[in-house]
Amino acid sequence: MTELATMEFHPQPQAGEARPWAFPEPGRGTLDNGLTVLRCHRPGQQVVAVEVLLAAPLDAEPQGLDGIATIMARAFSEGTDKHSAEDFAAELERCGATLDAYADHPGVRLSLEVPVSRLPKALGLLADALRAPAFEDSEVERLVRNRLDEIPHETANPARRAAKELSRQLFPASARMSRPRQGTEKTVSAIDSAAVRAFYDSHVRPATATAVVVGDLSDVDLDALLGETLGAWTGSQAQARPVPPVTADDTGRVVIVDRPGAVQTQLLIGRVGADRHDRVWPAQVLGTYCLGGTLTSRLDRVLREEKGYTYGVRAFGQVLRSAPDGTGAAMLAISGSVDTPNTGPALDDLWKVLRTLAAEGLTDAERDVAVQNLVGVAPLKFETAAAVAGTLADQVEQYLPDDYQATLYQQLAATGTVEATAAAVSAFPVDRLVTVLVGDAAQIEEPVRALGIGEVTVVTAE
Repeated sequence: MTELATMEFHPQPQAGEARPWAFPEPGRGTLDNGLTVLRCHRPGQQVVAVEVLLAAPLDAEPQGLDGIATIMARAFSEGTDKHSAEDFAAELERCGATLDAYADHPGVRLSLEVPVSRLPKALGLLADALRAPAFEDSEVERLVRNRLDEIPHETANPARRAAKELSRQLFPASARMSRPRQGTEKTVSAIDSAAVRAFYDSHVRPATATAVVVGDLSDVDLDALLGETLGAWTGSQAQARPVPPVTADDTGRVVIVDRPGAVQTQLLIGRVGADRHDRVWPAQVLGTYCLGGTLTSRLDRVLREEKGYTYGVRAFGQVLRSAPDGTGAAMLAISGSVDTPNTGPALDDLWKVLRTLAAEGLTDAERDVAVQNLVGVAPLKFETAAAVAGTLADQVEQYLPDDYQATLYQQLAATGTVEATAAAVSAFPVDRLVTVLVGDAAQIEEPVRALGIGEVTVVTAE
């Protein structure tokens, strides 16, 4: 009889002792040209992240040229006074660097990532792009054509179409926020290199810009390096533009964007509420997470697990714009998609979830899971230099103190169930939500009207 071999198991690894963690607070300074610099030494982070914020907000775009900030942002990497577009791209590749740029309501942001050993060369390229962008006619024309090619694809995307309609519904037609961030076919078609240059000359200067540098800086003379690169960028000392107030109409109503034959309905339900300057923000983050922040949230539990209407529904808060005086606004929204025949029942159950939340509140267990997920994973979320740099840049963009993120986690951990419930109910009042549905109006209009959640209007999809 064969003797069975015995298996020897190695000891199970044990968790180590938890170490205290806090979001890093940066050092702050100013270069001779007026550029504000935030620096954060992160030992071991051999890939350095640099974020540059330019005070060129979307509401500064000239009338009829919506999208020019986006074209300018993309054109920064299309050649300088020293390099053609092809040479500039090749030089970035030789550094092992990536350079991205985009425009949003607060302004234009450039993001550079590069190995620390190549930081001097990459910072020099970034400085050249900011100091003397070429804005060649042919390159701007190509960027305009590319942008025009993107617009039909965005229009065909139900989620993008819903976002566009929600902005149009919430904000006054005169407000830049009511119109697409990257412009329309009409406005983008009117953009040329002369207009881009004029926009650059009017709004891009070091005195109103901020650079954030994060990574392992132990062997880097950052002061000297910044002085030789970004410090060579010159411009006027003009002050930043005043930030206009955000106004919105959240009268409860439903807008159906008709997509005949659609097998799913894209839903986006939202309103404008408190931003990060408001005392309620930590409780609002926690309550919104309990409502629809993860697979175990209430909305997913009902609409996905119990009813099978959707693959997932999410609730979130996204800052739109903040002002130096501490005012600002955030988009508070619920998004997802459901199959067309169940659009009415899904909305009915969604409203029942909101009403139940108002009547019964969150549970302590829901609050505890949310705190664990939001606070407990923070050290992992900010392992990379890019994640830290992006968050510090957000704080600058939103006129928040440098220790804001670290304080936020303390506030989240200290927020109770009652406070989180009150904030979530206030964020999503059942009678003050604008609902946008992108789907087959012939199938969903009558069931939605029967719910009585607001006046229903049908618009035609472009």
